[in-house]
Amino acid sequence: MAALALACAIPVEVERPATARLSLRHPPAGSVVGMSGLHGGYAWLGIPYGLPPEGALRWRAPRAFPAWSGTRDALSFGSSCPQFASPLGGDDSAPPGTLVGSEDCLLLNVYSPAFATGELPTGERRRPVMLWIHGGGNTMGTSRFYDGSGLATREDVVVVTVNYRLGPLGWLRHAALREGRDPIEASGNFGTLDLILALEWVRANIASFGGDPDNITLFGESAGGWNVLSLLASPLTRGSFQRAISQSGITWSATPAEAEHFADAPEPGRPQSSGEILLKLLQADGTAADRDAAKRVLAGWSGRETARYLRAKSVRELYAAYGKFQGLPLVFRDGAVLPSAPLAQQLEDSGAVHSVPLMLGTNRNEERIFLFLDPYYVRWWFWFYPQLRDPPRYYRNAIYMTRVWRAIAVDEMARSLAPRRRGSVFAYRFDWDEEPRIWGVDLPEMIGASHGLEIPFVFGHWDLGREGTQLFTPENSEGREALSADMMSYWAEFARNGDPGRGRDGRAVRWTAWDPEGDHFAVLNTPADGGVTMARSTESIDAVVQDILADPSFEDARERCHALNVVWRWARLKFTADAYRAVADGLCADFPLRPTVQTRPPSD
Repeated sequence: MAALALACAIPVEVERPATARLSLRHPPAGSVVGMSGLHGGYAWLGIPYGLPPEGALRWRAPRAFPAWSGTRDALSFGSSCPQFASPLGGDDSAPPGTLVGSEDCLLLNVYSPAFATGELPTGERRRPVMLWIHGGGNTMGTSRFYDGSGLATREDVVVVTVNYRLGPLGWLRHAALREGRDPIEASGNFGTLDLILALEWVRANIASFGGDPDNITLFGESAGGWNVLSLLASPLTRGSFQRAISQSGITWSATPAEAEHFADAPEPGRPQSSGEILLKLLQADGTAADRDAAKRVLAGWSGRETARYLRAKSVRELYAAYGKFQGLPLVFRDGAVLPSAPLAQQLEDSGAVHSVPLMLGTNRNEERIFLFLDPYYVRWWFWFYPQLRDPPRYYRNAIYMTRVWRAIAVDEMARSLAPRRRGSVFAYRFDWDEEPRIWGVDLPEMIGASHGLEIPFVFGHWDLGREGTQLFTPENSEGREALSADMMSYWAEFARNGDPGRGRDGRAVRWTAWDPEGDHFAVLNTPADGGVTMARSTESIDAVVQDILADPSFEDARERCHALNVVWRWARLKFTADAYRAVADGLCADFPLRPTVQTRPPSD
């Protein structure tokens, strides 16, 4: 789930000696010199926290980067992790669809207020730490898109942003890769392990930047929120962080069988399982002529031969087999890094997740941006003028898909956790939709408060490249600046005390905890559209299903069954395959369950 390109990279400049002296820090990892932050304070970019996971270290648990002697210049971001280039929140250094990045990518960036070297806060004066995990479906994204200097300086916190392995390099599980490994390294959750190592680096080193290692808030959006929730359930992170914020996070996870088996096995694997990737690789390089021949080759190999074959493949070959649109890599229920029970189930069990204050939220029109970019729903004239092909279908489908997202990302968890954790579960809905109307195109209606649009409000800056230039204009500046100030203040206060309250300055509207008998969430909007208010309503999977079945606007069974299929794919814990068939009552016999979530109905 790619977010819009929601932050800008800091230009690397030659620093003046005075700035270098002022930004000199001496963490246990090794001394570093930073630079002036783009929006104030200091920034240290491209600090390695793990050895490059390449060669023999590919598909292994990350190894901590050894401490260095001398002073390291932390003035540039370094490489993003391998991915297909995209302007929508990913690496945009090449044309979209181009393979970019390097396996030497386990890097992080630190942003702090402008503390002088001899005036770093100590003890109780250390600042809250906010560790940002980028989104991008765990297939794309890079920390350099998210400049933390404005949030750090305006709200007096220390911000860290991090890279982690993506796609088949981040989440791949196979028996051959497990031979001789301990349960943690055998898990296949390598991207998750990268984030755990980054968290360990922060705990060990952040005091040297003025941050409090005993007050760390994890926050992330989309797949970043998903990863925050994964770390909330991991037994390896207990006590490692003190608050968690999931912005539009999801709760999907895969069984070992789904991660490894062939798609046509009795217990089938997913389309991008390790078994399927191996079959594609063997056919692509000519080792096998077809799928059956590839299976015979694998049956004759030892585990060591299979592992050697996989590690000998180039990143380009791996990504060609993985494909650009093969679905998201799911975290695995391995029983060591993550529990063996479904992640969604874990997150609804108060005793199964770390007992830290939790903030959950979604955007009012999450799905519209995905439909807006889909030619099935939108026709583009002359490459710049969009026209909805069928407006009622566009808005109806976006509403149902957004409701499902809200149910699994916020309400199902909050409804379960809040009664047992009084005062520590907070929720929001982001409502900003004051985009301009361009050439008669009604962007506020077509896009609205779409997925990812809350991110610049949290980070407090608007230089987002071409897309941002179109969305953020002088006409909507006053309202968005006011809303951004409120949101930054709420996020920082939550990081400081575990309760957004009235924000860090105490002047915002009181944001109260989820109350089963009262208000459920904060509506985040501009003063002109009602400002910040508390609201009372919830979504559930059952309600979405019943509304789809009763909705007379569906033109045919294919459209209605597709909507039910989306619900099944998003929320199988609540809406099983048997339940899908039961509620459809024979209606969907000709439209079987699909292995991936799609925005459009199938054509067959």
